[in-house]
Amino acid sequence: MRAQVQIIERDGQPEYAVVPIETYHRLLALAEDMEDIRAYDQAMAEIDRGEGEIVPADLAERLLTAETHPLRIWREYRGLTQQQLADAAGVGKSYISQIEASKKRPTVRVLQALSRTLAVDMEDLV
Repeated sequence: MRAQVQIIERDGQPEYAVVPIETYHRLLALAEDMEDIRAYDQAMAEIDRGEGEIVPADLAERLLTAETHPLRIWREYRGLTQQQLADAAGVGKSYISQIEASKKRPTVRVLQALSRTLAVDMEDLV
């Protein structure tokens, strides 16, 4: 990547580098690629340490499309009925049903219990 670069100095020291806009865009794209690689490496390291979880593509797609409440998606993925999840989290089955139907928003305490039971972050359930 050989580009025209203008160096601007202050007090005899280089302070700024001015590059053509296409070079800037190329550098920006490369920096974004490096961030993606770093995130991937971090995720793989977490999985190697037993801190992360690989989920099937169909589960990830369901979560991303947001057509179904994430609580229901994770509950079904973990193989739990609404009653089993409710019992484990210490809430009523109807409360789970209302959350999954987006008729109720869980409290932070309930979210904590649900996330613990499902072994996911609270953010994954909202």
